[in-house]
Amino acid sequence: MEATPAHLTSETRAERERLAGLLGDLAPESWDAPSLCDGWRVREVVAHVTMPFRTRPIGVMAGLARAGFSFNRYADRDARSAAHALSEAELLDLLRRNIDHPWRPPGGGQAGALSHDVIHGLDITEPLGLPSPPAERLALVLASNTARQLKYFGVDLGGRKLTATDSDAVVGEGPAVAMTSKEILLVVTGRRPLDQSRGTDR
Repeated sequence: MEATPAHLTSETRAERERLAGLLGDLAPESWDAPSLCDGWRVREVVAHVTMPFRTRPIGVMAGLARAGFSFNRYADRDARSAAHALSEAELLDLLRRNIDHPWRPPGGGQAGALSHDVIHGLDITEPLGLPSPPAERLALVLASNTARQLKYFGVDLGGRKLTATDSDAVVGEGPAVAMTSKEILLVVTGRRPLDQSRGTDR
């Protein structure tokens, strides 16, 4: 599936609105629930989602230098620091005020911005049992740089092809395994083992 930059921008905005709506209804204790990101609670994931809205390039470079130029180390420190310093209301307000923010990750473009929000949104909604994005939005994420996603997250599909039951998304080659777009995205981003998701349609 291919999409124009305008369509990707519209979907990014819609995803941020969706997440803000879900987060606005969370019970206080849910902010401290574990997320799909190892070692992060919901509040750390929200802090990370808002990082592009809180930081300036010079601050990012300084933080990266202090983290030995490891982006993962820097992102972890930033998320934990922001989650400690900011209240739930402040984090939510940051998201709401930046629904139209033009941030794009370096080298990722608008597809990367959409992927960032959708994937980390699933890190929050899945453990809390909240609704997932529309299948078409998930398919847009799957259509962008899937091979790079698999390499980045260290995922090996074992010569199998993941075929979505609710969109036209297809990932990999080999014998077909049918599952929802959401399950495919959780697998290719290392959130859920393939054998745990195989054949599911929920």
